Amino acid sequence: MTLLAQITDLHLRPSGLTCYRVSDTNMRAERAVQALLALSPRPDAVLVSGDLTDKDDPREYAQVRRILGKLPMPVYVIPGNHDGSDTMRRELAEFPCVGASSGSKLYYTAEIGDLRLIALDTHVPGQPHGELGEEQLAWLSDELSASDKPTVVALHHPPIPTGLGHMDRIGLKDTAALQKVLRPHGHIERIVCGHVHRPITASFAGKTLTIAPSTAHQVVLDLDGNGSGYFNFEPAAYYLHAYIDGFGLVTHTAYVENFEGPFPFWADEGVSWPG
Repeated sequence: MTLLAQITDLHLRPSGLTCYRVSDTNMRAERAVQALLALSPRPDAVLVSGDLTDKDDPREYAQVRRILGKLPMPVYVIPGNHDGSDTMRRELAEFPCVGASSGSKLYYTAEIGDLRLIALDTHVPGQPHGELGEEQLAWLSDELSASDKPTVVALHHPPIPTGLGHMDRIGLKDTAALQKVLRPHGHIERIVCGHVHRPITASFAGKTLTIAPSTAHQVVLDLDGNGSGYFNFEPAAYYLHAYIDGFGLVTHTAYVENFEGPFPFWADEGVSWPG
């Protein structure tokens, strides 16, 4: 079994500063890292699917290095709209595949046990929406044709409407072109995204697509079509993608904080448990 953990939308800030005045994102990212370290077995790798920083500030990337540097397994990162592809390449060059990438976009392929990860870059400088571009889409087509190994395709901006109006307005722009590239390839096990700060499952190009919740704060579930633009502190969570040989990819939602328990499944006093 191959385990790939996915955390997303950390929105790290310079030391001592909060995000949007009330969200202590650095502390919450620290807790997420501790939750990953407590897993048994530990993941084979961790994917951070964008918005590592809040303002693409070198001081924030210093926090990325400090916090994610505590993880002993490979940590794969991709840019979100709050990051910068060039800044990430410069500030996180020691992270796997980042320093070796070239061009205006930061995209690469990595082998993780039984899985192949194709990491894409949807960042558009100075804009909140996402776009892949013709060059990256052509590269993606070639990479998907080069191997039939079970593959996870990762990008920050989801290529689907979610019903959250304010988030959909800043979604991925070239979705039709991406759909055309992905559809023929049956070995794609999952398309994984961030950006929306909510756990969402959908279908895209005939594949299962999952959007991971944030380790920081969540977007309010508001499906009235207008989009409130508010966030809250629903429990921080992450995904654990387990590739099970002979079946495929199974995704678990795991929560960062500890809750009451565990308790055994015992019957009430004086009542026999069947079997």
